[in-house]
Amino acid sequence: MEIKQYQIMLVNLDPTVGSEIKKTSPCVVISPEEMNAHLRTIVIAPMTTSSKNYPTRVEIKHENKMGWVVLDQIRTIDKQRIIKSLGRLSKPEIKEVKGVIRETFVD
Repeated sequence: MEIKQYQIMLVNLDPTVGSEIKKTSPCVVISPEEMNAHLRTIVIAPMTTSSKNYPTRVEIKHENKMGWVVLDQIRTIDKQRIIKSLGRLSKPEIKEVKGVIRETFVD
Protein backbone atom coordinates (compact mmCIF):
# COMPACT_ATOMS: atom_id res chain seq x y z
CA MET A 1 0.00 0.00 0.00
CA GLU A 2 1.40 3.38 -0.99
CA ILE A 3 1.18 5.82 1.90
CA LYS A 4 1.20 9.54 1.14
CA GLN A 5 1.74 12.50 3.42
CA TYR A 6 -1.53 14.11 4.61
CA GLN A 7 -3.52 11.00 3.76
CA ILE A 8 -6.20 10.06 6.31
CA MET A 9 -5.85 6.43 7.41
CA LEU A 10 -7.94 4.29 9.73
CA VAL A 11 -5.46 3.05 12.37
CA ASN A 12 -5.70 0.65 15.30
CA LEU A 13 -4.11 2.69 18.11
CA ASP A 14 -4.52 0.10 20.89
CA PRO A 15 -2.89 -0.65 23.22
CA THR A 16 -2.49 2.84 24.63
CA VAL A 17 -1.54 4.30 27.99
CA GLY A 18 -3.13 7.10 30.01
CA SER A 19 -4.53 10.02 28.02
CA GLU A 20 -3.44 8.81 24.56
CA ILE A 21 -6.21 8.60 21.95
CA LYS A 22 -7.48 5.02 21.98
CA LYS A 23 -9.36 2.57 19.78
CA THR A 24 -9.38 2.46 16.02
CA SER A 25 -9.34 6.05 14.82
CA PRO A 26 -8.73 8.08 11.69
CA CYS A 27 -5.20 9.51 11.66
CA VAL A 28 -3.35 11.91 9.38
CA VAL A 29 0.01 10.78 7.99
CA ILE A 30 2.61 13.42 8.88
CA SER A 31 5.75 11.66 7.61
CA PRO A 32 6.84 12.42 4.01
CA GLU A 33 6.61 9.91 1.14
CA GLU A 34 10.40 9.40 1.15
CA MET A 35 10.20 7.98 4.69
CA ASN A 36 6.92 6.14 4.11
CA ALA A 37 8.35 4.26 1.11
CA HIS A 38 11.44 2.96 2.91
CA LEU A 39 10.59 2.51 6.60
CA ARG A 40 8.25 0.05 8.27
CA THR A 41 6.93 2.88 10.43
CA ILE A 42 5.05 6.10 9.71
CA VAL A 43 4.46 9.25 11.74
CA ILE A 44 0.79 10.05 12.34
CA ALA A 45 -1.42 12.52 14.17
CA PRO A 46 -4.68 11.03 15.47
CA MET A 47 -8.02 12.66 14.82
CA THR A 48 -10.99 13.14 17.13
CA THR A 49 -14.55 14.39 16.80
CA SER A 50 -14.63 15.89 20.29
CA SER A 51 -12.09 18.51 21.23
CA LYS A 52 -11.64 21.89 22.76
CA ASN A 53 -10.19 24.64 20.62
CA TYR A 54 -6.52 24.08 21.55
CA PRO A 55 -3.78 25.82 19.51
CA THR A 56 -2.29 22.39 18.66
CA ARG A 57 -5.50 21.10 17.07
CA VAL A 58 -6.61 21.77 13.51
CA GLU A 59 -10.30 21.63 12.70
CA ILE A 60 -11.10 19.73 9.51
CA LYS A 61 -14.12 18.35 7.68
CA HIS A 62 -14.03 14.66 6.77
CA GLU A 63 -16.95 12.56 5.52
CA ASN A 64 -19.28 15.52 6.17
CA LYS A 65 -18.30 15.58 9.84
CA MET A 66 -16.22 18.13 11.71
CA GLY A 67 -13.19 16.83 13.52
CA TRP A 68 -9.75 17.82 14.75
CA VAL A 69 -6.25 16.69 13.88
CA VAL A 70 -4.55 16.30 17.27
CA LEU A 71 -1.03 17.59 16.66
CA ASP A 72 -0.15 17.40 20.36
CA GLN A 73 -0.34 13.58 20.11
CA ILE A 74 1.90 12.92 17.10
CA ARG A 75 3.38 9.42 17.27
CA THR A 76 5.23 6.82 15.24
CA ILE A 77 3.40 3.59 14.46
CA ASP A 78 4.18 0.39 12.59
CA LYS A 79 2.42 0.13 9.22
CA GLN A 80 0.75 -3.09 10.46
CA ARG A 81 -1.60 -0.85 12.50
CA ILE A 82 -3.11 0.63 9.31
CA ILE A 83 -6.53 -0.76 8.42
CA LYS A 84 -7.43 1.28 5.32
CA SER A 85 -7.23 4.65 3.60
CA LEU A 86 -10.09 7.09 4.23
CA GLY A 87 -9.13 10.09 2.11
CA ARG A 88 -6.86 13.09 2.23
CA LEU A 89 -6.76 16.55 3.79
CA SER A 90 -7.70 19.46 1.55
CA LYS A 91 -5.03 21.98 0.49
CA PRO A 92 -6.21 24.62 3.02
CA GLU A 93 -6.22 21.97 5.79
CA ILE A 94 -2.69 20.87 4.82
CA LYS A 95 -1.51 24.48 4.96
CA GLU A 96 -3.00 24.92 8.44
CA VAL A 97 -1.51 21.62 9.71
CA LYS A 98 1.93 22.66 8.40
CA GLY A 99 1.60 26.05 10.10
CA VAL A 100 0.68 24.54 13.47
CA ILE A 101 3.51 21.98 13.25
CA ARG A 102 5.99 24.73 12.39
CA GLU A 103 4.79 26.99 15.21
CA THR A 104 4.66 24.19 17.78
CA PHE A 105 7.83 22.26 17.00
CA VAL A 106 10.14 24.50 14.94
CA ASP A 107 9.85 28.14 16.03
